[in-house]
Amino acid sequence: MLNDKNIYKPIRAKLTNVIDESPLIKTFVLVPEDKFSFKTGQFIELSVDGIGEAPFTPSSSPLVTEKIEVTVMKTGYVTEYMHMLKPGVYMGIRGPYGRGYPLESFFGKEVLILGGGCGLAPIRSLLYALEGIKDKLVKVILCYGSKTPADCIYKPLFDRLNSTEKFEAHRTVDKADEDWNGSVGVATTLLNKIKINIENSVAVVCGPPIMMKFGTIRLLELGYKENQIYLSMEKNMSCGLGKCGHCMMGEFFVCKDGPVFTYAELKNTPDIWK
Repeated sequence: MLNDKNIYKPIRAKLTNVIDESPLIKTFVLVPEDKFSFKTGQFIELSVDGIGEAPFTPSSSPLVTEKIEVTVMKTGYVTEYMHMLKPGVYMGIRGPYGRGYPLESFFGKEVLILGGGCGLAPIRSLLYALEGIKDKLVKVILCYGSKTPADCIYKPLFDRLNSTEKFEAHRTVDKADEDWNGSVGVATTLLNKIKINIENSVAVVCGPPIMMKFGTIRLLELGYKENQIYLSMEKNMSCGLGKCGHCMMGEFFVCKDGPVFTYAELKNTPDIWK
């Protein structure tokens, strides 16, 4: 819900918990002072007074409105400061912005989700949303890859999905440790292990650009049509309002026209994977 008085003014939100997900990733649990809701796939601007703000796609369920969870990787000045915050402080939330996943288009279909790295954060929100409409879906398959077992976030999520009707979840790692007895290889190798009716399915891809590039190529090779593939293009966003132009990608503003696109919309856009 946008702030009606000033689109640039954040809503205050109290940080109630910080969850360590991996050595570089933490989840922030926030309780907004005003009513706040979002559609899965949309993003927010999360800020710290006197430090700055950055765009993030919520990792929590869009069906839960009394709190919001944002999963943050430590990658720069603002996110490093966020990682030092303790429960009890207040942060700012602007948004939600952009176009999320068209869930109505998934009705009656099989949903394949291909993810990598911190891309599991927005994927988790999508999974929560799909659980809420599972009676309208045929099935949901998650294929996820991380660099190492320690780099995988939301580890309990996989067991829960595999015990949920119509859901299945698969993991792989680029590099195994001595305790890992699962698949080894990039995320796309998991596509060889699943059964899916491609003609009656949609695919969602979210993760690092190189993974999204080769994931999309592999899906096309398997027979997916360009308009069956949904990409979450969370790159170069800044103001969130389409004013600064920082996120322009061809004819699109990622923050306004996305961040969710079909591959059919973007296929002729130069450098979409950079």
